[in-house]
Amino acid sequence: MGWLLAAGWAAAFPLVSDVGTHRVWGVCAALGYSAAAVAARVLPRPRAVRVPVLLALAGAVVLPLLLLVLTGQAQSEVDVIERSGRLLYATGTPYLDAPRRVEEYTPYLPGMALLGIPRALLGEHGWAARYFGDARVWCAAVFLACLVASRAVVRQRQRRRPGGSAHGDARFAAVTAVLIASPVVALPLCVSGVDLPLAGLCVLAIAFAVRGRPVAAGLVLAAACSLKWTAWPAIPVVVALLGCAWGARPALRCAGTAVAGTALLVLPSALLSPGPMVEQVLAFPTGRGELATPATSPLPGRLLAEQGATGWAVAVTLLVCGASAVGLSLVLRPPRDAVGAADRLAIGLSIAFLLAPAGRFGYLALPVLLVVWARSVGAGSADARSSGTRSVSARSVDTEPVPQDRDADAQLATAGAGRRS
Repeated sequence: MGWLLAAGWAAAFPLVSDVGTHRVWGVCAALGYSAAAVAARVLPRPRAVRVPVLLALAGAVVLPLLLLVLTGQAQSEVDVIERSGRLLYATGTPYLDAPRRVEEYTPYLPGMALLGIPRALLGEHGWAARYFGDARVWCAAVFLACLVASRAVVRQRQRRRPGGSAHGDARFAAVTAVLIASPVVALPLCVSGVDLPLAGLCVLAIAFAVRGRPVAAGLVLAAACSLKWTAWPAIPVVVALLGCAWGARPALRCAGTAVAGTALLVLPSALLSPGPMVEQVLAFPTGRGELATPATSPLPGRLLAEQGATGWAVAVTLLVCGASAVGLSLVLRPPRDAVGAADRLAIGLSIAFLLAPAGRFGYLALPVLLVVWARSVGAGSADARSSGTRSVSARSVDTEPVPQDRDADAQLATAGAGRRS
């Protein structure tokens, strides 16, 4: 049933969308999802599970991505990343001094331009250069690498449970394959891919936090925050998770690393192009720039902003109130595990995307990714829960703590020996 619903969703794009890349993806994906639905119906188990996923991946991801990349079809975001990469490579800043058209704006932070560097280096001559220089390929590569790395980080904590790691690997692979084949990931991966690296880095940061590795989590957060400002809410969520599970010192180390790393990656371009950066990264996406943003999905914040200055002020006020509520929840009831952290970040981002003065429905894919990943990766709760374990983790955070049940067993054994003596 799920593949049939996906096929119907994809088949609607050629009929209702006027965007060429969406139409191409819709045709290919509808065929892939339909084949997956038929295979799931007629094949015996376990092939009735594996083969449909492979068919969906082929039709919704592999075929349209190859077709769109090799024919040079892409959403404007891909051109923006590649142009900013060429500018960064040539001038040291990804921002034009005096952009005259929307296509010349770069509404991303400087880290995103790094994904456009391959185009600057490889050019566009030959199929290999067109493919490996395409920013979508690198966005997808970062996303997939972060998903695999997040499972590897969590897997280290599960090795002491016999059979748990192997079972978790199989479950994670199956859920990840279905997630990538689903329209939530397959469509943006093929046509733009701009939000996928941010999503992958956020889940990897949460995985490091669950493992009690604050410096690694902070470095990953810095990479995410250098891509888009929408990653910034991930810092307080991850810091709250570390503080609850591992203590104040690891939380502060993560926060300091994330802030310092973000500044190191963003400040050079900010110093070279302060005015263009403020205009293109802050004013333009929020609907206060000299040119109107094309992000005009009929979300509540956008509808309010269309009512004039008062409506824009109301939208911003609601946005601030929502952000404050999520921030207060992190203080009063901080997340204790990957699911709690991912859900809290998903709620915060959903509020931001819904109430922002400008936005797209596609942005909501990021909260969906966070929620599904946290339940598929099997991270569970962090290992440190008591104050005694926190004191150990504060001295050596990257080492595995002794579980509390072992401490209890040791105390019982000592008491028994004393009674026998």
